[in-house]
Amino acid sequence: MRKISFWILILVFTVTLARAQDAATQQQLDKMFGQIQDMQAAQELQGKRLAALEKQISDLSDKINAAPTTESASREDLKALATQVQEIDKKRQDDRDLILKQIKSLGEVSGSAAPSRKSRPAPDTTAAGGDTATAPAVPQKGYEHVVESGETLSAIAKAYRAQGVKVTTAQIIAANPKLNPNALIAGKKIFIPDANAK
Repeated sequence: MRKISFWILILVFTVTLARAQDAATQQQLDKMFGQIQDMQAAQELQGKRLAALEKQISDLSDKINAAPTTESASREDLKALATQVQEIDKKRQDDRDLILKQIKSLGEVSGSAAPSRKSRPAPDTTAAGGDTATAPAVPQKGYEHVVESGETLSAIAKAYRAQGVKVTTAQIIAANPKLNPNALIAGKKIFIPDANAK
């Protein structure tokens, strides 16, 4: 009986020991199962991130491939526009030179035609300070005008025409040979010829 109880005791001890090992093993298995699930979730998340990055790379690649044709077209447009602007600027400069040349020739024609006319000497147009630089080349009847800030020859001629004085910009330039029509100086006295004066 002692042998039987001894064997029963060994059997109970073995069963208890086996159950304890099973519980510890089960805990380890549960822990490992949880870690595997965490790893699977992390792998799915990484897969989603990789898919998003692949999409971004694909979009950027499409943009890069599409950009050169658009960019080269806009560069060509800019070059064409720059050429047109240069042509317009050249034409503007040519027109300016032509206008100045015609004004000068009109002044010469007007100056050479003036001696053939019978006219009385013009009033003394010498500025109060003795400035004879703006005195007319040929004695004529007319008016002395003090240039105001911002005035142009065309505006001055227009103002005198509004008062009944028949005068052109070319005639003013001819009457003031040392006058620079592109740079009027405020306070400077210029001579305004009057073709109507007798």
